[in-house]
Amino acid sequence: MTAAGFIAPMLATLTQDRFTDPAWIFERKLDGVRAIAVHGRRGTSLWSRNEKRMDATYPELVDALDARTPADTVLDGEIVAFDGPQTSFARLQGRIGLHDPDAARATGIPVFLYLFDVLVLEGRDVTALPLRERKRLLRDAVDFGGPLRMSTHRNTEGEAYLREACRRGWEGLVAKRADAPYVPGRRSPDWLKLKCVHEQELVVGGWTDPQRSRTGFGALLVGYYQGDDLRYAGKVGTGFDHRVLTDLSARFRDLAADGSPFAEPVREKGAHWLRPELVAQIGFSEWTRDGKLRHPRYLGLRDDKAPQDVVREEPA
Repeated sequence: MTAAGFIAPMLATLTQDRFTDPAWIFERKLDGVRAIAVHGRRGTSLWSRNEKRMDATYPELVDALDARTPADTVLDGEIVAFDGPQTSFARLQGRIGLHDPDAARATGIPVFLYLFDVLVLEGRDVTALPLRERKRLLRDAVDFGGPLRMSTHRNTEGEAYLREACRRGWEGLVAKRADAPYVPGRRSPDWLKLKCVHEQELVVGGWTDPQRSRTGFGALLVGYYQGDDLRYAGKVGTGFDHRVLTDLSARFRDLAADGSPFAEPVREKGAHWLRPELVAQIGFSEWTRDGKLRHPRYLGLRDDKAPQDVVREEPA
């Protein structure tokens, strides 16, 4: 018997390969927050990928898991909010960071948990089983309904499905080797990210003065870690509404620093520096040859990844 508790999630590797293979399955890549759901003997808990409790942020999901999943069970999935037919990390921002269940419910932002794997089932560790078998166990174990959804997949036809995903405006797909075990806490070539759009987490190391009619700040100065060095990746000046500008400006007051946290000189006019403690999700069109973001836009803050773990994602 295995006690139900937090298990570090298996992670996918970014790739530029596009392929069709009967040994692989293909799932929709959801634009949300990774979650490990634990239904233990003392109740149900939700954990972020960096082992932070999220029970108070998504209380309706905890209630559903408690009622619809067997005890001594650990599940893997993604928490999402929708904007029309699309999962929207920007809309989920209204729930991220809330630690009062009543306040979370009062936002009026419906959230859903899409489950795609089972790691422990009624006290039995099933991580060594092939993925297809774990999918079957998951389908039979959970009483799907309400905010609990089963993440569906397609077999074999990865290239056609990716074209369809991109036409629909999805973020992309995750390809998974169908006979692979679950490897906790590791980024594995058995799970591959196929993206329609470019997004990744970046560390906020500073900001610039606002221009013209904008209030709060002009742009974020962001970077990624390369070893112990925070490398400068450019400035992000779009994707902010008035509320975001106000909220981030308030956070900056507590994180002000005398000097730049970046390893190289940053020569941005009106720059101010911050301790590198905030992680932002950034969309962009591509990386330039000198390692900067082209056409970046702010999507929201993340609290489920440590700044020191933020590196530039390179296709395998």
